[in-house]
Amino acid sequence: MNNQKCSALFQKPRRRTRIIQCIYVVGFMDLFGVSMIIPLLSHHVKALGANPTVAGIVGSTYGILQLFSSTVVGSWSDVVGRQYSLLACLLLSALGYGLLGMSTNIALFVLARIPVGLFKHSLSICRALLSDLVSESERPLVMGHFNAASSVGFILGPVVGGYLTEHEGGFYTSSFTCAAIFLINAGLVWMLPWSETLVHCNDTDSSNNTSKPCHDNHCNKSVQNGLYESNCSEPSSRALQNHYAGLRWREWSLLQPAWRQLSSVGSKIHMVASSDMWDIFLVRLLMAIAIMLYYSNFSLAMEERFSLKPKMTGYLISYSSTLGALAGFLVGPVTQLYRNNMPALLLHSTVLTCLLIFLYAAAPSVWQVLLTSTFFAISTTIGRTCVTDLELQRGGVQASGTLIGAGQSVTAVGRVLAPLLSGLAQEFSPCGPPSLGVVLALAAVGLLLIRIPKWDRRGMTKSAKLRVTK
Repeated sequence: MNNQKCSALFQKPRRRTRIIQCIYVVGFMDLFGVSMIIPLLSHHVKALGANPTVAGIVGSTYGILQLFSSTVVGSWSDVVGRQYSLLACLLLSALGYGLLGMSTNIALFVLARIPVGLFKHSLSICRALLSDLVSESERPLVMGHFNAASSVGFILGPVVGGYLTEHEGGFYTSSFTCAAIFLINAGLVWMLPWSETLVHCNDTDSSNNTSKPCHDNHCNKSVQNGLYESNCSEPSSRALQNHYAGLRWREWSLLQPAWRQLSSVGSKIHMVASSDMWDIFLVRLLMAIAIMLYYSNFSLAMEERFSLKPKMTGYLISYSSTLGALAGFLVGPVTQLYRNNMPALLLHSTVLTCLLIFLYAAAPSVWQVLLTSTFFAISTTIGRTCVTDLELQRGGVQASGTLIGAGQSVTAVGRVLAPLLSGLAQEFSPCGPPSLGVVLALAAVGLLLIRIPKWDRRGMTKSAKLRVTK
């Protein structure tokens, strides 16, 4: 009997690998399609006759909708299952991009952005699904590969979008192509063998801070539409039996009453909101703003500080983006090097990110900027994976969709605040935004130094209680 860790084990390992690889393809195609459109939106809305103020308001619609819908849709995926929620998000996003391809006036353009803003959460649901399918020790590796596949799509998409735009009606062609990509993704998700996967329960089932070990060799969870249904025989204690009883998720259907779905969504959001996870979300917010401040005026700063032409700045940004994509493959080996000590890895990656932002702000030459960009892409990729993994560790996989959605909402808050802070800081100096980013990153480092010992003590206390009950 192994009381420390139960690894994820499928009856058909090849089928599980095939499912995970299909999710990688979905992530790649998702960002490939989206990145075809993003660079063209501002040009198109201006071509429709919008002045800069109206264009800015229209552009912020998507971010505001994402801010309020991320947590709700993520929680909804916990309630109705990953398959139904992922299909709904893909189909409604396809509808939004299809409407965008028919937008010949501002009103239709805004209408097209509404379903995309509300339901473009397919990547978050994919991450929640991957966390359902693998053990805690495998999760950083799989998440890293998924982020790498998605990032590659984000790099290649603008190239194809730019090529299509050179032809007459290029924006509309790009929009319809993006809609077709989302429909293909929906078809791929529909064909996945959702009902044939069995997984042994792993040590990620916790409600607050730490992982709880399995106490039974015969304990397993069936994954139906991304929902867990625990079947634990021979529980070692009454407390453990109650724990697993609380994790038995019923298989839901979209045909059940809407009020019951809303009630379950509300209870899951309340569970996350009332949990002691404010520190993780605050670290995510501080680092998201710091990273956005790094990139906010990058092109302008390169021109003012080093007289670098926009073309060369574009090459530098592409280089950094490519490294960020490739860094996803380093997440697994790095976490193994740290023996899956995610708090320590998050602390070290945050310290490194803070140092690199400082070196960029004080860089005397382009070569130092190139050096900092190289390691910055790696540290931020690892840091994002660490934050997501810690959220799932402390919050529990039974609410993985809610947790990942809440994290995306926090990041959306950063997207709203970063441009404002960047504009204010840039009034003082071209190095103002990254300098402010250094301050925020230092605040995140200080918070981690204070809170990590408390996480460790809670983990030791819970482990001791489990040993006593055995």
